[in-house]
Amino acid sequence: MIDSIIFDLDGTLWDTTHIGAQFWSEAALNYHIPVPVTANQLKSLYGLPVDIIAKRLFPDAPEEVLQAIMQESSWKQCQYLEKEGGILFPRLIETLYELKKNYRLFIVSNCEEGYIQSFIKAHQLEGYFEDFEYPGRTGLLKADNICMIIDRNHLKNPVYVGDTALDAASSKDAGIPFVYARYGFGNVEKFDDVIDSLNELNLLSLLKV
Repeated sequence: MIDSIIFDLDGTLWDTTHIGAQFWSEAALNYHIPVPVTANQLKSLYGLPVDIIAKRLFPDAPEEVLQAIMQESSWKQCQYLEKEGGILFPRLIETLYELKKNYRLFIVSNCEEGYIQSFIKAHQLEGYFEDFEYPGRTGLLKADNICMIIDRNHLKNPVYVGDTALDAASSKDAGIPFVYARYGFGNVEKFDDVIDSLNELNLLSLLKV
């Protein structure tokens, strides 16, 4: 029986692409790269490691410039989101409240330092998630961070909920079932179960086995 749920963040629990587009664009302009970034661009890239996103957005920029843009935009996003928050997917709070009664909840996201913390602080979610991990702290791939959460918290039968093919592959590599959040940003062909809204998690047969 499933004892815990590990969530992806972007495209699964919230949407911050409108804010990300603003700060990626501003940071790039500070380094004389007048390439506007759009929310739709980010929706096609979020879920990838941040350094890969930077290279996809600005393929002709030198590595040191990419690093500077990435650091500046990430820092400004976290500062903004900690105060203003992002767009939560419908019925997020209610769904987490119900899930918390039966499952331990966690987050693993491909993000930089402070991003998950901003999500939790802005929306007052401190009581819902026991632990979280991300490459900005560990330097590890998503599958490895999932395994770290599993080992650190002694999880027996976790499931991962995400919205991209990378999420699906990471779940497979970590050896746990994958639930595809089809309402999110990505397209996934292989999954163990699927939801079209967050509150459908409460109805999944996978979680009741």
